[in-house]
Amino acid sequence: MSNFIQECLAVLQEPDPALKAKLALSLEYDCDHELVPVATIPDKPARPKHIKDVQPGKVSKRKWGSEKGRLALLHAVAHIELNAIDLAFDMIVRFSCTEPISANWNREFCKDWLLIGQEEAKHFGLISNLLTKRGMQYGDLAVHGGMWDAAINTKDRVDARLAIAPLVLEARGLDVTPPMIKKMKQAGDIEAANILEIIYEEEIGHVAMGVKWFERVCSVLKVEPTEHFKFMVSERFTAPLKPPFNIEARSKAGMQSEFYS
Repeated sequence: MSNFIQECLAVLQEPDPALKAKLALSLEYDCDHELVPVATIPDKPARPKHIKDVQPGKVSKRKWGSEKGRLALLHAVAHIELNAIDLAFDMIVRFSCTEPISANWNREFCKDWLLIGQEEAKHFGLISNLLTKRGMQYGDLAVHGGMWDAAINTKDRVDARLAIAPLVLEARGLDVTPPMIKKMKQAGDIEAANILEIIYEEEIGHVAMGVKWFERVCSVLKVEPTEHFKFMVSERFTAPLKPPFNIEARSKAGMQSEFYS
């Protein structure tokens, strides 16, 4: 009988982005899987050695007016989606065998975050295939590790991770993606716009899943979700939440304005 947690750990340990996405998409979960915690969980997922990781302010500015600028933007999106794969599988590996998840909902938790991880893998594949079609590979440009810094800051508590990963980082994606889609269409890049629309629609579901699990954990902790979210953000996130917010998409995901007002 296979240990599903070990299988998810293998996704985190795979350095090749394309193989990581392929491995993520190959996983299945059913009641025959064991959920046995692993002895060691890496702080950071494996990455190719040639990837140049720089400070956030050192990443090249992306201008919309040229193909080169749009490719740089798509490369940045690919980097976000790659990190999102690992965030989903790290969620399973790190927290599914811990309280309060293990005592109440660990199998449902695994199924939900596997689905999210596989959708993120699909998103990475769509963007990286488009880059390849246009003469670029993921890793050709420098990236920054700010997204994974947030994961490290929340590695000890599932409520902190749920607050920051889906309810701050992914929710921010709901705010910024529609303007990106609009600009791609204005530039005549309909292919990229269509891919971003697919990602946007599925990310609403990811934020909704984050709300679901954050509220469940809050019920066990006996804390009010919106106030606890604000507390977690003040304690574990390095920057304030800034408008404008996509109120329609956030509401569709179950994230009411009290979370960020």
